[in-house]
Amino acid sequence: MIKISDSTVSKNELMKGYQINSMENKIINKLFLSKKIYTYSSLNELKFQLNLQTNICVSAKDMSKSNLLFKVFRKSKCNSKYWDHTNEGGFLLKKEVKPSDAIKDIFINSSKYGTECSTAIVIIYYKALVNVLPEKLFNKMFPNIHLLNWHYLNENLYIEEFRDETDVLMGDCKYFKNPDVNPLTPQWQGENTIYLGNGTYYGHGLGVKNTEEIIKSLNKNRKIAAKQSAFLLNSATRLNYKHLYDECSSILI
Repeated sequence: MIKISDSTVSKNELMKGYQINSMENKIINKLFLSKKIYTYSSLNELKFQLNLQTNICVSAKDMSKSNLLFKVFRKSKCNSKYWDHTNEGGFLLKKEVKPSDAIKDIFINSSKYGTECSTAIVIIYYKALVNVLPEKLFNKMFPNIHLLNWHYLNENLYIEEFRDETDVLMGDCKYFKNPDVNPLTPQWQGENTIYLGNGTYYGHGLGVKNTEEIIKSLNKNRKIAAKQSAFLLNSATRLNYKHLYDECSSILI
């Protein structure tokens, strides 16, 4: 169910602004069918979330078509024009470049970059925000970017994890766990993915695949005599859309 300013709204009314079978319509339908109550301060806040969720999927698909390499942290690489490569294997934004330009460069000159799946998810989040926000606003909100899996996140890139989440929304980050991973390939202990809808996910290093295909890929990297298959966790990781909307609104005022 969706509530806006404590009032229920009709699904048909909200869907009028979007094309039939669009990602926005599919997300709205999912929210309406949910047993949970999704509350928004305004219609603009809901539209902001829909725009970001859609662009997370768009950015994930763009990354799947890029030449961004899968690399463990000790072998990671980045374009030194925009980033300093840290001893931990992360990418630290250079002071003299625009944050928005640096994020765009990962997709423009993707062959100059290599990292693992969790950092790839964070890059996708930043790219979605570059797509949605005015350039000056993005650069004001994210003046310092340090890319290294889930560490060093900018204070405005607030991420939430929902355990035992029953609603799987397009743009959600879903994790496939591989408990019997081969100790010689610890990078395949799991896969962070973006849910794209229609049962498909994008995972850096694996590409766009369905649940069975991802599990099959992870199972190829299990230890000898492994007993447990890889599996999809019930949890979901999301940007805190409300927090981002409030921060953007306060800066725009």
